[in-house]
Amino acid sequence: MTRKSFTGKFRGTPLFWLAAAAALAQQPIRVQVNEVIVPVTVTDEKGKFVTNLEQKDFQVFDQGKEQSLRYFSAERSQPVVVGFLMDLSNASKSQWKSYQDAAIDLVLTLLPGDKKYSGYLIGYSNEAEVIVNTTTDSEPIVEKLRKLKPGGGAAFFDAIYKASTDRKLVNGEPVEPRRVIVVIGDGHDNASSKTLDQVIELAQRNLVTIYGISTTAYGFGSEGEGNLVRLAEETGGRVEYPLQNVYKDVAGYLSTPSDEGNFAYKVGTGGYASAISSAIFRAIANVSGEITTQYILRYVPNYEEESKDGQRKFREINVKVALPNVKVRARHGYYPFNP
Repeated sequence: MTRKSFTGKFRGTPLFWLAAAAALAQQPIRVQVNEVIVPVTVTDEKGKFVTNLEQKDFQVFDQGKEQSLRYFSAERSQPVVVGFLMDLSNASKSQWKSYQDAAIDLVLTLLPGDKKYSGYLIGYSNEAEVIVNTTTDSEPIVEKLRKLKPGGGAAFFDAIYKASTDRKLVNGEPVEPRRVIVVIGDGHDNASSKTLDQVIELAQRNLVTIYGISTTAYGFGSEGEGNLVRLAEETGGRVEYPLQNVYKDVAGYLSTPSDEGNFAYKVGTGGYASAISSAIFRAIANVSGEITTQYILRYVPNYEEESKDGQRKFREINVKVALPNVKVRARHGYYPFNP
């Protein structure tokens, strides 16, 4: 994507990138400008992590050319800085308590008190706000989460922008710690000043991996579902849907109408609460497990054969693993230089 593809008031102007550059300039990122960091997740046919691979099992292609890896790590519990983005719009009200508890559990899991793990909290409704700035302490984030109430619109894209520009950085980003965002929401947006294309490019330039725990439930869709999926896929993450398949192994409940809705377990009963809790727990385990068990590949691409203009455009990455029947997930590409 180039600046010419921006729409509205951004068409033909550098305002968006000037604002991003100004925010980032306050706390410059110290990383070799042409080094590419690629977190990679490998799963088998059943979705389980493949954790016994070595450097020789990987091939990385940059613009179709195989690269020589300068760094490889299969270490678990790698340093990360995690942005917890909480959807506070009206759309979150129906299952608010469940997802509020899920967010608290996720924070406690990913911020266990070790200094190599940091996190911050951003809430978004009519506006996006950094509620708790970057910290290694889970307590202030959990305390704020307990007090949040949903209501209003959804400035989702602005929340991604703030996560990339308006928070305190940790020394060593984005190499150690790596940058991760976890969105707890349905991906819809009706209040942002930024666009989806703009924040995808900003996330790619800042080497952010985005995960989602979707709040859509019981077979219902969301007009913003594609936004969350695209953000995750473009940056090497994925989306979990804990409440979409809660009753996939239960037959007949749709033919038994009830005033509160058709649920396999009666609303208000222990079975209903247990089904919801179990599904959300699995989603949290999947996301937190993936964040801390990725393979990390780093390389310096060779630009000698390309023009200066070619060096600045989006470059596609393709990661291959020398094993049958595995799924490889990594960022789709990157931008070599910030404008």
